[in-house]
Formats: sequence, C-alpha cells, structure tokens
Amino acid sequence: MTRRLKDYPGFILNIENLSGPLDFEKVFGRCASVHIEIGSGKGTFLVSQARARPDVNFLGIEWARKYYRFAVDRIGRWELKNVKLIRTDAADFIIRFVPDSGVACYHIYYPDPWPKKRHHKRRFVCPRNIEHLIRTLEPGGIIQIATDHEEYFEQITKVLAERKDCLEETEFAPPAGALDGETVGTNYERKYIGENRGVHTIAVKRI
Repeated sequence: MTRRLKDYPGFILNIENLSGPLDFEKVFGRCASVHIEIGSGKGTFLVSQARARPDVNFLGIEWARKYYRFAVDRIGRWELKNVKLIRTDAADFIIRFVPDSGVACYHIYYPDPWPKKRHHKRRFVCPRNIEHLIRTLEPGGIIQIATDHEEYFEQITKVLAERKDCLEETEFAPPAGALDGETVGTNYERKYIGENRGVHTIAVKRI
C-alpha cells in the first residue's frame, strides 16, 4: 500500500514569497552555518546529515515535484527543525536569493548528467553557476560533488580547475548516511552501486 504523503508547511520555503537575498537567521530562526543540497531527491541525505549535525542549518533544493513532496513528508515526519526545503530551479534560486558569503557548504550529489551533447548546456556544473557558488560561499566554504558519469566528471574537474585563483582542492568528506562501500549514501548511489557503476568525487574550498 502506497503511503499517503503529507504536507508540512513549516518545513518549506515558497519561491513566490521571496523578494531578495535571504536572511538565513530569520529563515531558520537561529544563527548557524548553512549547507545547501542541490537536487535533494527524496531527502535521504538531508535526513541523515541533519540528524547527525543538529548544529548546522540545511536547505534542500529540488525541482521534481514527486521527489520534493516525498522529501517534505520525510523531513516533516522526522520533525527536523534544522532543515528547509524549496521546489525551484537551483541555478536561478542561487543567483536571486542566496546572499554573498552566506553558505558554508554546497552538496551536489549525482546531478543530472544530461548525457546528450545538445543538452550539455543544461548541466548544473558550468562556469556561470560556479561563479555564483563562489560568490555565495563563505571564506573556507566547501563544494562537494559526486557523480557516476565519467564524462561529466571530466567537465566538472575542468570547470573547477579554471578557478584555481579562488578554489583549491580539499578532501571529500563522506556524509553521515554513507554506509560501508558507499560514498554519499543517497538512493541514487545505492541504485548505481547495484549496477556496478563507478563513483567519482571531488571537493574544493574557497580560498
């Protein structure tokens, strides 16, 4: 029997209600480091990481409505007060609403690789978006990326290497939900491991 998904308004942000750079202290009702996950899926990472790091505020961004609703239901059932979710386009949201130097870490796990060449322009990790991640990272802030797509990973490493003036490679820190043999511990990763796909990771720090 399919579980009925519930709405939990207290755990979501509505894009229609936003009008400028966010004040994260007001959004979360406290002052704490902010981590943003781009592409939250069903919320597996957010649940495990938020429970392990109650000292951190987590914002999850998801575009696909069916996954977003599942994540809201999951976060709401756990009553995780340090998590907010928003359904919107991540690139546009970061450009319009994330303040300068306001984020401690971006988590980008298994982004859509858009494998067809004519669709490569839709990939999230591109020079334009990286500029805004750099702008919104606090000094010493981290970008963590994992993907199973080798060609996309080559593009990712190239794009990041082009900004060596303000980004330096650092150690990739596995999230709290990663089990033995896993890198991230998301639903997508567990599916890919079962299909014997390789996983590529990289982490960079704002200098």
